[in-house]
Amino acid sequence: MKRDVRVDPNQPIEHLSTREGYDRWSEIYDKEDNPLIVLEERHLPDLLGDVRGLDLVDLGCGTGRHAVRLAAAGARVTAVDFSEGMVAKARSKPGWNSVRFVAHDLTQRLPFADRSFHRVLACLVLDHIGDLAGFFSECRRVCRPDGFVLVSGFHPALMLRGIQARFIDPATGRDVRPASYANQISDYVMGAVRSGLTLEHVSEHAVDEEVVVRSPRAATYLGWPLLLLMRLRP
Repeated sequence: MKRDVRVDPNQPIEHLSTREGYDRWSEIYDKEDNPLIVLEERHLPDLLGDVRGLDLVDLGCGTGRHAVRLAAAGARVTAVDFSEGMVAKARSKPGWNSVRFVAHDLTQRLPFADRSFHRVLACLVLDHIGDLAGFFSECRRVCRPDGFVLVSGFHPALMLRGIQARFIDPATGRDVRPASYANQISDYVMGAVRSGLTLEHVSEHAVDEEVVVRSPRAATYLGWPLLLLMRLRP
């Protein structure tokens, strides 16, 4: 999401690959006022439930904001990402030594055996995936029959406002945009269904006054859906 710093209008938009974009973003990612994360922190935990004693994989772990917390909650966590910058931030956090990390590109087949995990978590990564059916198929493959897949995503409605995953480089004022796909909700639903997953839960979450209190820059998006959540069963 965009950071509220001054944008230099003389600087062109900088389009980067997903990996390059997140390597750059990692320097400020955890410091940003991000209403999307505020919404996710409110709604995702209830859908995930108790993870004590469970094998869990965090696909696109980024700076480890979920992986570290869930390991502390008693899960056996495997974290996956390909951004060296983001993972460097994760490695600096207390509790990271309890997480098993695997460097991997999520657009490729996952390096895990079938039915390896009770929970498959993929947070804020779907808009960077072109082959959704392929990605969901891999999620289904590594999920145990009695487990589930839980994903959160940047709501497609924001694309209608010309907004995508992006940040403002505080040093240059340049608008930096990691590669993203303008997927719609139907793309996510059909990608999951075609992969053999069953849709158990889908919800859309808009910015309200409570979010604005916690994230002042969320006022720009007041009333707009910002977060999409899906829970899927094999």
